[in-house]
Amino acid sequence: MAYSSYPFPPSTPLFPNAATVLDYLDGYTDHFQLRQHIQLNTSVKTVVWASSHWEVTLSTNVVLPFDLVMICNGHYQIPRYLNTPGIADWLSSGRASHSSSYRHPHNLGDTVLVVGGGPSGQDISAEMCTAARTVIHSVTGAVVEDVGNLKRRGRASRFGDEGQVTFEDGTVEAGISHCILATGYEYSFPFFAEDILRHAVPPSVPPLPRELYNSTYSVFPLAQHMFPLNTTYPPSSLAFLGNLIGVAPFPLVEAQARAALHAFSTPGSLEPMGEAVEIITRYEELRTQVGDEPAAIAKAWHVFEPMQQFEYRDSLYEFYTPSSNDAMGAAWKGGQSDDGAYTRVPEWEKEMYSKKDVLRKAWRRLEGIGEAEEWVKGVGSGGVHEWVDMTKRLEKWMEDREKSKL
Repeated sequence: MAYSSYPFPPSTPLFPNAATVLDYLDGYTDHFQLRQHIQLNTSVKTVVWASSHWEVTLSTNVVLPFDLVMICNGHYQIPRYLNTPGIADWLSSGRASHSSSYRHPHNLGDTVLVVGGGPSGQDISAEMCTAARTVIHSVTGAVVEDVGNLKRRGRASRFGDEGQVTFEDGTVEAGISHCILATGYEYSFPFFAEDILRHAVPPSVPPLPRELYNSTYSVFPLAQHMFPLNTTYPPSSLAFLGNLIGVAPFPLVEAQARAALHAFSTPGSLEPMGEAVEIITRYEELRTQVGDEPAAIAKAWHVFEPMQQFEYRDSLYEFYTPSSNDAMGAAWKGGQSDDGAYTRVPEWEKEMYSKKDVLRKAWRRLEGIGEAEEWVKGVGSGGVHEWVDMTKRLEKWMEDREKSKL
């Protein structure tokens, strides 16, 4: 989904590929004249609090002072690997690789194992079925099932010799040519020293720790998943953006950026006591879901249920309450109040997101029969309502096709 301030161009594929998204981001950069503010081929070595401001040291050894620092380095850079017995040998011998290096389903052998039940694991296993003779998809707690050339298995418990893998229920699969580990990534902030961000699992709550922790699964404690609490520097001077998992990132991070600027310009808008209560409440909710182990809660901390992201965005819109002359504005009437301010996520957006799997399946069928381009030709030229109408027609088209099979 697009930024609210910059829609995708008319005729964009409903489910755009990486190249199309890159073109969109390039267009966004040019539209808002951002290139003059971007310093390429330069990394951040350290970020240090210097009593009254942040000092950022670049890879060029230039030191720059800042009043506000936003951490936007993402969490899809450092691959997370299993510690399952035998996997190290598979990795060192090239029989296993992380999904970060996956590019296409070809030349990986006749029998391919995909480990991981997240979006990457699902997408890769589906694509591998088009090229491999047999695909084994390993997901913790999965029901053992064979459908066509796809085998669903539970958690892999041991990687053995000669392509043999044992699963949690004792099932054994042999002759595996290659294993793709869609096992996620680690949160990494190497520019922070331990006095700013401790590299460890945070202790059990309550009380809230007085230090900020990176468990590699989440950063804790952060007000609104963004602002550090209980620190030696103003919480409104540092903001973490894009840490959430299971969300549509562009509109959500856009809302976070505006919330960060609001907190920075109006420090009193952050209420530490109220934010602490919100954090402890979420901690107790997760405790009932995943148990008392702090590591399990840390792992689940930034993971949102599908519709939870919209409640979160609404809370951010309420937090910064943009004025009617806000230059960023709203792109959709469904998210505007009478004076034009963006106040909530449009209902149609929630509806379409809840149906994304059906719409994706329908779109893939259109691509398969060569009609996808015609369906979106010119759509969006007259406004976002044309996209809404098109997706509803596509949903109806898919329903009719499914009924015709009965």
